[in-house]
Amino acid sequence: MKSHIPVPPQLVVAKRAMRGNLIAVGLFSAIVNILMLTGPIFMLQVYDRVLTSQSVNTLLGLAILAASLYLFMGIIDAARVRVLVSMGHRFEQRLAGMAFASGLSAPAPGRPAGGNAIRNVEQIRSFLSGQGAAALFDLPWMPIYFGLVFALHVWLGFLGIAGAVVLIIVALVTDRAVRKATAVQSEHAGRRASLAETSRRNAEFVRAMGMQTNLTSKWQRLNERFIGASSRSAVTVALSSSVTKVFRLALQSTILAVAAYLAIHNQLSPGSIVAASVIISRGLQPIETLVGGWRGIVGAQRAWSQLKAILATQPDDAQIEMPDPKSSLSVDGLYVVPPGNTKPTLKGVSLELSSGEALAVIGSTGCGKSTFARALVSAWTISRGSVCFDGVPANQFRPEDLGRQIGYLPQDVELFEGTLAENIARFDPEAEDSAVIAAAKTAGVHELITSLDGGYTALVGEQGAALSGGQRQRIALARALYGNPFLVVLDEPNSNLDAAGEAALNAAIASAKARGAIVVVIAHRPSVLGAVDKILVMDDGHSVDFGSRDDVLSRLRERNEAALRGAQPVSKLGKPQEPRGSETPPATATAAG
Repeated sequence: MKSHIPVPPQLVVAKRAMRGNLIAVGLFSAIVNILMLTGPIFMLQVYDRVLTSQSVNTLLGLAILAASLYLFMGIIDAARVRVLVSMGHRFEQRLAGMAFASGLSAPAPGRPAGGNAIRNVEQIRSFLSGQGAAALFDLPWMPIYFGLVFALHVWLGFLGIAGAVVLIIVALVTDRAVRKATAVQSEHAGRRASLAETSRRNAEFVRAMGMQTNLTSKWQRLNERFIGASSRSAVTVALSSSVTKVFRLALQSTILAVAAYLAIHNQLSPGSIVAASVIISRGLQPIETLVGGWRGIVGAQRAWSQLKAILATQPDDAQIEMPDPKSSLSVDGLYVVPPGNTKPTLKGVSLELSSGEALAVIGSTGCGKSTFARALVSAWTISRGSVCFDGVPANQFRPEDLGRQIGYLPQDVELFEGTLAENIARFDPEAEDSAVIAAAKTAGVHELITSLDGGYTALVGEQGAALSGGQRQRIALARALYGNPFLVVLDEPNSNLDAAGEAALNAAIASAKARGAIVVVIAHRPSVLGAVDKILVMDDGHSVDFGSRDDVLSRLRERNEAALRGAQPVSKLGKPQEPRGSETPPATATAAG
C-alpha cells in the first residue's frame, strides 16, 4: 500500500511559480494544434476545389496562405519550446539550493537520503524542458482530431479510436516493464556510485593494501547489473517505440485505403482521403512521442516522488530568533539511534555544564562517545531526551543561528576545496581577516599557516591533500574556534598531534574557557585531561560516572587498585564488577579505555 506523502511547501511554491509558464505552454499548444490542421485543409482544397476548377490563381492563393500559417506555427512552436526550457530551468533554480541543503540536514532513521535530491531536481528539469512535456500538452487534442475524422466518416473515426486503444495498451505494457527495470537500475546505480566514490577518496589506502583488483572486480559486478537493468529498460522502450511507429504508419495506410474505398462508393470526397490519413497520424503522434520517451516520464515521476519524500522530512527552519546562549548546557535523558540502526547507542545520558567549564568524555571504543558529540552539535537527531542551551532546547534554535554558536572538530577531519582562510572562516563571505587570524592564533596554527607558500590564501586542495594529518587537524581546530562559539566539541582532537600540537590544543581549551565557552573533549589520550574540569565516563551508551576531574580520577584509581589486589573480578573494560545488588555504578579504568 502506497503511503500518501503531503506535498512539501517548497514544491507547492515551485508549482505555483510555474503556473504562468504552464498557461503559456497550454495557449501555445492550442495554437500549434489548430495550425496543424493547415495541411489537411490545404489538401482538401487542392483535391476538391483546385483540381475541379483547374484554377492556378486559387492554388497560388492557397499555397501562400498555407506557407504563412506554417511560418506562424513554427514561430509559436519555437516559443513553446523556449517557455518549456525556461520553466525547467526556473524549477531547478528554485529548488537546487534546497536540494543541496537537504543533503546537509541531520540524518534520522527513516528519513530518505538527501544526496539524490540534486539529481532528482535535474531529472525533473530535463523532463520539463523536453519533448515529453510538450507531448502531454498535445495529448488532450486527440479527441478533437478524432472528432474531425468522425465528421468525415464514422468508419474512419472508429478505425482511428481502435488504433489509439492499441497504442495506449502498448504504452501501459511499456510503463510496467520500464518501471521495474528502472527501479533495479536506480538501486545498482547508487551502489556503484557509492563504491566508486569511497574507493576514490581512499585511493592511497587501496593501493597500499593491494585492493585495486578486488575492488575493481566488485565494481564491475555492480556495473554489469546496472548495465543489464539499463539495457532491459532501453530495449523495452526501443521495441515499444518501433511497434508504435510501425503501427501508426500501418494505420495511416489503412485509413487511406478505407477512405479510398469510401470515395469509390461516393461516400467521401477525394480530398478527404488524404486529409483523414494526415489527421489520424497527427492525432496519434503524441502517444508515439510519449512511448519513445517513456523512460524520461518514469524517471521524472520517480524523481518527483523521491524529492517529495526528502523535502517532506526536512526540519522546519521557521523558528523565531533566539538569543545566543551564554550560561549553561544541559543534557537530560539523552537517547540517540544512529542513522540506519534500530537500537540506541546512547542511553539516558544526563549532565549539566556551566559557562567556562570543560568536560572530558572517556570510555572504551564503541561506548557512545562520538555519538554523544554528534548529538550535542545536532549532527544526529535525538530520539529521546533533550539538549538545552540556557534552558532552551536545541531544536528551537534556527540551525544557522545555533551553528554559529557551535565549534565542532570531528574524528575524521575534512577540509573543503578553497583557501585556508575560507576553511577557517567556514566559507563565510563576510568574514573579517582579523577574526580568521584570531581563530588561527587561538588554535596555535598562525605560525604554521604563515610559513606556507601563500599563507592564508594558500589553496587547500580536495580534502586538504596538501597538508599532513596533524596540520589538517589544527586547521580544523581553528575552524571550530572561529567566531568564539559558546559550545566547542572536540572529538579526539589530539589523535594526530605532536607534542607542540598538544600544547597548542591545551592552550586553546584554556582560552575558550577563559572567555566563557563550554568545551567538551572526547578523549582517548590522557594528556588532555589536565585542561578539563569535569569527566564523564561512558560504558555501552550509559553514563557510569560523572563529576569533577579529581573526584572521578580518584574513584577510577581506587577501583583499579582494588582490581589489581584481586578484591573483585575485572570486566572487559578493565573495571571491577560490582557485587550483585550493589547500587554503586561501575566506571571505566582510564581515558584510553
